[in-house]
Amino acid sequence: MDTIKSLQWRYAVKNFDKEKTLSTTQIEILKNAFNLTATSYGLQPIKLVVVQNKGIQKELLAHSWKQPQVVDASHLLVICIPKKYTTQEVTNYFKLVTEIRNTPDSVLNPFKEFLTNEIGKKTQEELFIWNKNQAYLALGNLLTVCALEKIDSCPMEGFIPEKYDEILNLDSHNLTSILVLPVGFRAENDYMKDLKKVRKNIADVIIEIN
Repeated sequence: MDTIKSLQWRYAVKNFDKEKTLSTTQIEILKNAFNLTATSYGLQPIKLVVVQNKGIQKELLAHSWKQPQVVDASHLLVICIPKKYTTQEVTNYFKLVTEIRNTPDSVLNPFKEFLTNEIGKKTQEELFIWNKNQAYLALGNLLTVCALEKIDSCPMEGFIPEKYDEILNLDSHNLTSILVLPVGFRAENDYMKDLKKVRKNIADVIIEIN
């Protein structure tokens, strides 16, 4: 039940404490949690940009619908995906599998060929949508880990990706921004802090088939 209590404690913070900063240990936990996120086929077509620079955060504010969390949060996490995705990613993945597990090619090659063909026949638009879905998996994982670690957060879709990409120089990394997650600590005067969580009854969202 501690997990449920942590999830009940979590909410989308509107007002962060500007004076509080996450520790190096807390940031490392979030970075590792991101890296351990489940993704389709384990390909990890996602990257995380960690921003702790008030100058850059202020610059991003104008392209975030003026949401103050972008500046006031301790850190700004930006979840990104490749602008162009190719079968080279499959090759890189299976190379890593071989290095870590020492699995023989005779075992890996059929699956490698399958994935190469699947990705090779998709359009860039289809791959973009597929990879974008992986970004949402990562966001959900980060939100849960934040709650368990008593780190406050505010998931955001309200920003202009093109401007983020420009300011963070993401084009040079073949990346585009998909989601933003300010993290830090809630301010005592955040009006949302003590409000009861509004959720449907369990019976209204769960269907059990026995």
